[in-house]
Amino acid sequence: MPAVQENVTKEIVIERLKTVNGPDFTGNIVDLGMVSEIFIADAKVFFSITVPAARAQEMEPLRAAAERVVKAIPGVAGAVVALTAEKKGGGMEAPVPQRPAPRPAPRPTPAAAPAAAPRPAPHAPASHSQGKRGVPGIEAIIAVASGKGGVGKSTTAVNIALGLAANGLRVGVLDADIYGPSMPRLLNIHGRPQTVDGKVLKPMENYGLKVMSMGFLVDEETPMIWRGPMVMSALTQMLREVEWGPLDVLVVDMPPGTGDAQLTMAQQVPLAGAVIVSTPQDLALIDARKGLNMFKKVDVPLLGIVENMSYFLAPDTGKRYDIFGHGGARREAERLGVTFLGEVPLEMGIRESSDAGTPVVVSKPDGAEAKIYRDIASKVWGRVNEERGAAEAAVPSIVFE
Repeated sequence: MPAVQENVTKEIVIERLKTVNGPDFTGNIVDLGMVSEIFIADAKVFFSITVPAARAQEMEPLRAAAERVVKAIPGVAGAVVALTAEKKGGGMEAPVPQRPAPRPAPRPTPAAAPAAAPRPAPHAPASHSQGKRGVPGIEAIIAVASGKGGVGKSTTAVNIALGLAANGLRVGVLDADIYGPSMPRLLNIHGRPQTVDGKVLKPMENYGLKVMSMGFLVDEETPMIWRGPMVMSALTQMLREVEWGPLDVLVVDMPPGTGDAQLTMAQQVPLAGAVIVSTPQDLALIDARKGLNMFKKVDVPLLGIVENMSYFLAPDTGKRYDIFGHGGARREAERLGVTFLGEVPLEMGIRESSDAGTPVVVSKPDGAEAKIYRDIASKVWGRVNEERGAAEAAVPSIVFE
């Protein structure tokens, strides 16, 4: 039986990584300056490899090789290795020859992701979570999503989470936006997560929320170049390999848009429902409809729509300005038969408190904006309970006579 290395150090990891050849077999990835700062949480090793953006796709074998040699180190329980984009003016460009990439040999088709449960018959609300494995300790999982970026989804998600907590619930937040994680800044959380027995991560905490985000594992300015399977692997780890403990609800800040990551998350996670965030203008609503339709197709209940940046009140005169129009999300909700959860104003204080890591629900709990978010949170939780009741009512009872 091989000896077990009790303390895994950065020096040991670096020595092993020197055995991994760089692109085109020019030196090794350490001497080429491709390896980021190495972070070790108990027995798990986290680092990234910087590669030329134009060649990112062909560098997956290199990433896998680095992960493999680190996992082979005695005492290492796991490794998370990401590919990141080469920074402009970085020192890697000279030593890595930029010859045309050879045509890759045909590769076996990777195994498909687990198929979603068969589509249920119409009007069967109890079946939307069939075939989806729950997360121990979490009673309900809510997705906060948007059809596009820039509508204030993450700010809305974190204030809804804080509103749920203010209403007496045990709440966690999963930052599922791998490419643009914002929870560390929004909740003013710094540092790296620890592990429990070297197996699962402990969530970070602030303002009474338990939080997990890729932003805790990768520097804020590090661009991610992850393909679909890698994204789903990271999301699965952050969801299922975290000691969330008993929670009434986990709020998932979804990536913007309706791509593979969002669809797979909706298909494989037993979501209690989804909240769609939009601004009033027509262009944003077009994208919001895409998000609504995506959740409908995978039988995830729609909890409602939030109209963000709904209106602006001039601080000096109190005059109202509908900068992006007004009422578009409410009309869309009525048209689709979806609950309208509320209007959030375009308010400087919301932006400033978010940037400062002190969201309005905790920094100004008695303010008008905090009340809006708490009311939205109450409606969201009410809708979750309505969906639960509908699901239970739809389950046929068996009577023995």
